[in-house]
Amino acid sequence: MCQTAANQAAQNQPQQDNFSDVLENLREICYNVENAKAKYRKSGEDIKIMAVTKTVPAEKVNFAVSQGITLLGENRVQEYLSKKDLYDKTAEVQFIGRLQTNKVKYIINDVTLIQSVDSLKLAGEIDRLAAKNNKVMNVLVEINIGNEATKSGVSADGLEELVWEISQLENVAVKGLMAIPPVGSGEDVFDKMNGIFLRVKEKSIPNVSMDILSMGMSGDYELAIKHGSNLVRIGTRLFGVRNYMEG
Repeated sequence: MCQTAANQAAQNQPQQDNFSDVLENLREICYNVENAKAKYRKSGEDIKIMAVTKTVPAEKVNFAVSQGITLLGENRVQEYLSKKDLYDKTAEVQFIGRLQTNKVKYIINDVTLIQSVDSLKLAGEIDRLAAKNNKVMNVLVEINIGNEATKSGVSADGLEELVWEISQLENVAVKGLMAIPPVGSGEDVFDKMNGIFLRVKEKSIPNVSMDILSMGMSGDYELAIKHGSNLVRIGTRLFGVRNYMEG
């Protein structure tokens, strides 16, 4: 993806002129990701860049896709429903926001992975609807690594029990963990999260593959990569500052 962004031909010049800030931002992000990989990770490891699309017009999102973005992250069900038919279908869409059980039915057949599973109740509803639609839904279990009252996520102490419970569901497959460390967190928080991820992975729990550690946003993605993240979720740094706090 970063190679594509770095070498993209100017074949849609008017569009590039309209969204030149996105292109420059993406090149900077790619440079920083590749630099962090070279400094902190083994050769050949893949780090995915997710474009967080909250409040971003579909045309702007599609431009990012045309420049090499292959993964989109949606925060709000209603907003996603209003934009999904306008999106470039070559990009994969995952759901990353807080998800109510009564909203699962609206996204079950459109997203490839739900990152924000933090309860057996939510996992059970995903399982029920996935079975109804003859599919297995991939999920990440979200940890509230900073124990913040305003954020969703299971506590670190309750994580393993929840992972074991979800692993019993036939139509849900746990693919890893997701976390949003508190703003300004030091290396200890990121290191703690990576340690939790590795410990669960070592358990070799059936139906749990632990392939993905989704951690790092606009302000801390390089630090997250240093501490094991292989999926970073970037909104503001890519699309520009909007009128909300998002990452």
